[in-house]
Amino acid sequence: MQHLHAVALLVPDYDAGLAFYVDTLGFELVSDEDQGGGKRWVLIRPPGGEACLLLARAVGEQTRAIGNQFGGRVGLFLHTEDFARDHARMLAAGVTFEEAPRHEPYGTVAVFRDPWGTRWDLLQLVQASE
Repeated sequence: MQHLHAVALLVPDYDAGLAFYVDTLGFELVSDEDQGGGKRWVLIRPPGGEACLLLARAVGEQTRAIGNQFGGRVGLFLHTEDFARDHARMLAAGVTFEEAPRHEPYGTVAVFRDPWGTRWDLLQLVQASE
């Protein structure tokens, strides 16, 4: 069996990444280990999730990709079982949404951004009837 363990996400600073993703969005801190030389192994995940984001402090040429790792597209999808609750909580916490929630055949969705421009979908999928 295989599963996706982590996806690297470039941020300008580890602590700034933690402030947004853990303090504002409510993600769980899985690991924050000093690797020496200013590098850290910082893993976070949504509450109850399994796959993690590896917050990677950008250096050198990598800094140009902060907020644009997906070429301007939505590249990350945060699934929720209660869209209205999480959307309201995120708005109250100051998260920037690019649009009002919309209803699509697959579910309810709204695009939001992290402070550096990385675009996400907050998404509640339609449950298939049995």
